[in-house]
Amino acid sequence: MDRKILVTGGAGFIGSNFVHYWLNDPSHSLLNLDKLTYAGNLANLAPFQSDPNHIFVQGDIGDRDLVRKLLEEFQPVAILNFAAESHVDRSIHAPGAFIETNIVGLFNLLEATRGWWQTQDSVFRERFRFLHISTDEVYGSLAPEDPAFTEETPYSPNSPYAASKASSDHLVRAYYHTYGLPVLTTNCSNNYGPYQYPEKLIPLMLLNALAGKPLPIYGDGRNIRDWLYVEDHCRAIATVLAQGQVGETYNIGGNNEKTNLEVVHTLTAILDEIQPRSQGSYRDLITYVTDRPGHDRRYAINPAKIERELNWRPVETFESGIRKTVGWYLAQDSWVQNILTGEYIATNYQGRTHA
Repeated sequence: MDRKILVTGGAGFIGSNFVHYWLNDPSHSLLNLDKLTYAGNLANLAPFQSDPNHIFVQGDIGDRDLVRKLLEEFQPVAILNFAAESHVDRSIHAPGAFIETNIVGLFNLLEATRGWWQTQDSVFRERFRFLHISTDEVYGSLAPEDPAFTEETPYSPNSPYAASKASSDHLVRAYYHTYGLPVLTTNCSNNYGPYQYPEKLIPLMLLNALAGKPLPIYGDGRNIRDWLYVEDHCRAIATVLAQGQVGETYNIGGNNEKTNLEVVHTLTAILDEIQPRSQGSYRDLITYVTDRPGHDRRYAINPAKIERELNWRPVETFESGIRKTVGWYLAQDSWVQNILTGEYIATNYQGRTHA
């Protein structure tokens, strides 16, 4: 398989981690298209500033003319769509951006791709892939005794974010069944690891703890998520790209169901061990705040299909992955400080009391 791909949203958290993973092989190259909204950060891509195998273009997936021009010039053998608005809290307070990017933007990306793909010869069309990265939140919420989500679980999104991603999944499926576009879809559980913005639970709690600030937890802290280390996710995406069956969906999970409170307890215990406070434990900073509207109680992914059909399994346990994550943030003071003092924090983070 040709190693030249187009990545959208490649300056964000999961996208930039995939760029690092992909370009670790010198035979790989990619074109990185990112709008550089608040979550897109060029500092995530600093190692590739002079790398000829990494071409960065600032632009919108909703700009059909730009996308078509880039496809014609670069001729990628695959498109990996990471571009998305992705934070539930933000979708509750400002849903419009989620509709615009996750639905309308994705539609325009599909249209530009379809128009270009249909002009290619049959050999190229056969090997081309459009891989759409989605989320487990499209499936809704689980009760404690419910079985984990499979690829057959009916969609039941509960937030504007989840609904926008469910819509995008349906569009991708439709372009396969209607137009024959060779698509693949992955639905992943909660990612964590390097380069994650501090609006998400783990980096927010970590950076608050280090600053001696309260660690605010929604409700009773017993909401459950399945945690997936981002590099494991990147390996899974590359595996689906290389081996996945066209038109299929693959659920990617870490086999690590944890309550939010368990996650924060693990995090504070690691910090107590490697960088203790002068007085007391980091756990003493935990506070409880009013739950957010429509807060799904439990997500859990059953990754049996990708394990069985593509022989992928996560390498990291939650304990090993969270230690790597803490170590990365402690070692990346300049990246952290740029985030904490930058425009993102000034406009989106000051005064917030919860994760």
